[in-house]
Amino acid sequence: MEAHRRGQPWRRYVSVFLIFSAALNVVSAVTHYTIPEEMEEGSVVANLAADLGLDVNTLSKREIRLDVVGNKKYLQINKDTGELYILEKMDRELFCPIKTASCFLKLDVTIENPIRMFNIELEIMDINDNAPHFRRDKMHLDISESTAVGERFSLNNAIDPDVGDNSVKTYHLSESNHFTLEIQTGRDGSKFADLILQTALDREQQEVHHLILTAVDGGVQARSGTANIIVRVLDTNDNAPKFDKESYNIEIMENSPIGSLVVTLNATDLDEGTNSEILYSYSLYTSEKTQATFSLNSNNGEITVKEMINYEDFRIYDMEVIATDKGTNSLSGQCKMTILVTDMNDNHPEISIKSYQSPIKEDIAVDTVIAVVSVSDKDSGENGIVDIHIADELPFSLRENSDNYYELVVSEPLDREKVPEYDITFTVTDRGSPPLSDNETMTLELLDVNDNVPQFPQSFYTIPVMENNAPGALLSSLTAFDPDLHENQYLVYFIIEKEIVNTSMSMLFSINPENGNLYALKTFDYEIEKEFLFHIEARDSGVLPLRSNVTVHIIIVDQNDNTPVIVSPWRVHGSVVEEKIPRSTDKGSLVSKVIAIDTDSVQNSRITYQFLQVTDATLFSLDQYNGDIRTMRMFSYRDPRHQRLVVIAKDNGEPALSATVTIKLSTVETAVKAYSDMTEVPLEYDIFSDLNLYLVIGLGSVSFLLLITILVTCVLKCQKPMPSKAAPPSRNSVISERNSTIADSTLISNDAYWYSMFLAETRKGKLVVRQPVPKAGSRYIVSSLPRSTGLTETSDSAASTLQGSTTTGSGSSSS
Repeated sequence: MEAHRRGQPWRRYVSVFLIFSAALNVVSAVTHYTIPEEMEEGSVVANLAADLGLDVNTLSKREIRLDVVGNKKYLQINKDTGELYILEKMDRELFCPIKTASCFLKLDVTIENPIRMFNIELEIMDINDNAPHFRRDKMHLDISESTAVGERFSLNNAIDPDVGDNSVKTYHLSESNHFTLEIQTGRDGSKFADLILQTALDREQQEVHHLILTAVDGGVQARSGTANIIVRVLDTNDNAPKFDKESYNIEIMENSPIGSLVVTLNATDLDEGTNSEILYSYSLYTSEKTQATFSLNSNNGEITVKEMINYEDFRIYDMEVIATDKGTNSLSGQCKMTILVTDMNDNHPEISIKSYQSPIKEDIAVDTVIAVVSVSDKDSGENGIVDIHIADELPFSLRENSDNYYELVVSEPLDREKVPEYDITFTVTDRGSPPLSDNETMTLELLDVNDNVPQFPQSFYTIPVMENNAPGALLSSLTAFDPDLHENQYLVYFIIEKEIVNTSMSMLFSINPENGNLYALKTFDYEIEKEFLFHIEARDSGVLPLRSNVTVHIIIVDQNDNTPVIVSPWRVHGSVVEEKIPRSTDKGSLVSKVIAIDTDSVQNSRITYQFLQVTDATLFSLDQYNGDIRTMRMFSYRDPRHQRLVVIAKDNGEPALSATVTIKLSTVETAVKAYSDMTEVPLEYDIFSDLNLYLVIGLGSVSFLLLITILVTCVLKCQKPMPSKAAPPSRNSVISERNSTIADSTLISNDAYWYSMFLAETRKGKLVVRQPVPKAGSRYIVSSLPRSTGLTETSDSAASTLQGSTTTGSGSSSS
């Protein structure tokens, strides 16, 4: 193999030993090879075919078995070339863990046909592939600071698995002023290192020394390993305690409480452990009086007061304190202390209230004297001078009258409603150090005067009242507040009289004079009275009463208490409106219009329309907002001749009120067309159909003459038509039951709003006339008349129609 041929044998020694065997006739040879460890995989060790005299050409046909004695397979034979090559890297330290000069690997090679056996001995040479290392990365040494110079300390040696020159050769120590290194060689050639103390140690200067020990092998490319040496210097008692200062001067105030701290002495010892622990004590030079007056804590050096100190008895105390450590050979230090006693201000100033008046009226004049006080202090000098003062925020001031006498006067106007009473504290302070003080408090009560006007929380009240209220219903509570007291605080409420349309407010509303509850005396109707505006007065009960008023705005809130009234199509109460329409009416034609009115407010008076019952829901549609009833399709022969429509008009109140109207529609075979499009103002109707022009002219002429004749006859002879026979009012172009040609659409209404909607207008071949009903004054008849082809004929017909309408209207009014 090419990969196997790349490597060349590094070194080869061959020794052949021939052993003859008569039984097997097999020659065994021992072949010796030498290689370095860690050879790359595929490297050639030797050419066995050449060394063993084997034929390379026949070698590929023979079975070759290679056995490694006691180890796994690291080598292999290439049958093509007869070369022995490396199959896996070999580590000498793995084969020979015990450091020896030589390391051998034995191989058995068996070749069959004919069978031959060979013994191969492979010597593995060491290379420097391992660095020295220490068993422990850190070595700890404890050395006393009193250790003599030149003392030797053994260190752990380094280990290197390599042999010969590749093993540990020397050691190096990091730079140090106190230590040096000495290297020794063992019997087996291994290297050892000793640490030598070169200069004396001082724990107080450096407590720990950190050193680095480096082991280096002797390989061509030297390798190394390191370990940390931590030297801890052990303490010896070689330092005496020392105070912060050699002498102290302390001042203490007389009468200092027993146990109070005078001073804390602090001595330090640079040693450690018990060598640095300190005990404090008085020396023999400290007097018994001083030791009896002051106590010394032996552990922390605190000096405290043991007995009461009096400046007049003893003013200066001298003492000497010794600090001793707890070392084996204890050392000590000392300091001197002088304690000076200072005089103190130990007498409090005194205050005495000689006279004062309370209570006083809140309107007392400014600068009025209300109290006299005196001050004193038993001390002398600055300690006996006394200053007196009161709080700055009080409306009073102090005025000196004579030595140690002061007057308390009013400095600002008083107001009982803000502050009903004052706690006046007189504070006296002397000028000692520290100053002493005392205080005395007097309570000053203020009497009320009527100086506050009653106040309402609001200047304007808006009170909504639902109409149809019960008489005597509580509308609101209008309560005023007066911060005065007693009778100055008691309020009485009145309604300020005001007439509206000759009606006094006291007839409409009532107020409780004690608590301000406002009541309604009558039931209000939104449709008649919508709001009221008046004033309410609150008056206190003081000697000179004070008063104030507030504006009240009563708003009447509408209720949905009026049922919609259907004014079109007009019908006698409870009757059915009967109308006729041509069967040929087109899709979308207006066949009727329902109009209802509601006298409630805008929100409650919004009317919507809907079918309550309908014979055929696919035939008619109803506009829910304007009440237009239109055809949704043309009539078919299957549709019944009579259609019954029940329309409900519902307002927008809560709960909603409604009214219904029943319209009975009958279809007739006629050329007259159903409703044309109709707007709200004016009402207009179309009389033309889609039939043949000749049929329209013929039928129209006959119908017009017949209707004129019937109408004139009815107007002259019928003053009070029977309800069952009267033509139901309608607003479309229909043939009524009375066959009237005048009022083919008639509307009678009591609401003037609807009356003003209809104007006289000639438009699209129609005449719309608004006419007052004689002797009625509040009713109107609205008629729609078709025009004829001639001007004279039209005028005559119109005159006849107006006359007939007036007569009919009179009859309706009288009925």
